[in-house]
Amino acid sequence: MPETTRPPPGAGLLYGAIETGGTKIQCALARGVDAVLVSERFATTSPSATFAQIVGFFEKHQARYGPVSAFGIASFGPVDLDPRSPTYGHILATPKAGWSDYDLRAELHERFGKPVFVDTDVNAAALAEWHCRPRERPRSLVYVTVGTGIGGGFVLEGRTLPGPWHCEMGHIPVQRHPLDPQFAGVCPFHGDCLEGLASGPAIVARWGAPMSALLQHPDACSIVGGYLGQLAASIVLMLSPERVVFGGGVMMNGTLLPFVRRSARDRLGGYVRHELLRGTLEHYIVSPALDDRAGICGAIVLASSGASAHARR
Repeated sequence: MPETTRPPPGAGLLYGAIETGGTKIQCALARGVDAVLVSERFATTSPSATFAQIVGFFEKHQARYGPVSAFGIASFGPVDLDPRSPTYGHILATPKAGWSDYDLRAELHERFGKPVFVDTDVNAAALAEWHCRPRERPRSLVYVTVGTGIGGGFVLEGRTLPGPWHCEMGHIPVQRHPLDPQFAGVCPFHGDCLEGLASGPAIVARWGAPMSALLQHPDACSIVGGYLGQLAASIVLMLSPERVVFGGGVMMNGTLLPFVRRSARDRLGGYVRHELLRGTLEHYIVSPALDDRAGICGAIVLASSGASAHARR
């Protein structure tokens, strides 16, 4: 048997965090958002192979740090978030082969016997971004991720928006950009919805290269930024948040943000008059404070806040 090192008296509880994405999985063991002990990323493959890697990660590191008290899963969607539903925690209809109806939450609970709390990856990222801004914490915040898919999460005073299903901001219809009249879109459900036109796979399908290789391509930046700006304007009009954060692989390094802000400002047309929306929107539509760590940090928040609520029952 391997030697086990237990946490010293007074040390915080140990949380298991998992961020599942379309192309990668990240696992972490932490005592809090600012106290990550170890983390690892690996490719998203089949559910069984992915679960085996997750189990291997936690079994290996629990042997050194001690047992996990609770798990948080920041999951790609769509996922059933209604605790009253018989498929609570299940991945729903997804184009990711083999993942439809998979229940990672139940698998983890059965394997480790600990509570498991699940939310969407974007909701978790929104929670993390809200928690990490104590000096300038907005009352409400929307986090948008633009990568393999497009999704958004809304946080109001530290809580995500509840509902029988999660928000699908990436699948709203958008008005065609004048420079983009012919591209059919890649969404298998809707074709040319926002995700079908501006996600990572849509960008590669249209131009044969990822956004990182097209940042000097003015039409590409104008088209993608224009569609995302339509989303930002819709968010302002529907939810009136105090901050909108754009993250994800397509948004890395912030080059697209000026195009997104310009498009959002044009779409709003001066209709909403508030000091937060004055000028170029550079302090309103922003990059993540946590960079690419928002998802995994959100999974830690899910585990810690869920464990606290569970202990109070």
